Amino acid sequence: MGLLDILNSIQTGGGAADPRPAPTSRGTTPAASQGMSPMAKALLALLAIYAMKNMRRADAPQAQPAPRPGGNIGAGVPGGGGGGGLGDLLRGPLGGILGGAAAGTVLNGGLGGLLKQLQQGGQGDVAHSWIGPGTNKTISQDDLASALGGDTLDTLAQQSGMDRDDLLAGLSRYLPRFVDELTPDGRLPTEEEAERML
Repeated sequence: MGLLDILNSIQTGGGAADPRPAPTSRGTTPAASQGMSPMAKALLALLAIYAMKNMRRADAPQAQPAPRPGGNIGAGVPGGGGGGGLGDLLRGPLGGILGGAAAGTVLNGGLGGLLKQLQQGGQGDVAHSWIGPGTNKTISQDDLASALGGDTLDTLAQQSGMDRDDLLAGLSRYLPRFVDELTPDGRLPTEEEAERML
């Protein structure tokens, strides 16, 4: 299953923290109806943040190419501008990361960095359940906030256009499934496997 398929399957979930764009009074989604939901953007931005941290630790070049005009993670949300699709996201900040590395490296490194952060934040058993076989353990919003840290959450809120409470509610609901589906073999994908997911 590819990354876009995983995000689409999450978007069909429904509920209070539904990752789909909210319908307008006419029953259609906002102007960027074909765009990516704020929750999907937050999940991708979370991987991008940890991919960048992972690349910096590996002494990779820290300079990013400037985002192309009209392409940013905030596209498709109020004040975000643009269509908000995966292409816009890849041309924006995530694209800056991809400019210096293969996409599989970013997905693999971002997922690995995120799981390491959760382990360091005392949530290693929970995160491991998302990778391994069996039931995914839940994570409370408070535990997730503590493990990720305020700076990361502020960045995700800004990039996704979500307020912090909605962001935490969505992440605590969707992150276990997102990680589970990115690790179908019960382990982190190799860079080559991750590349095939994109």
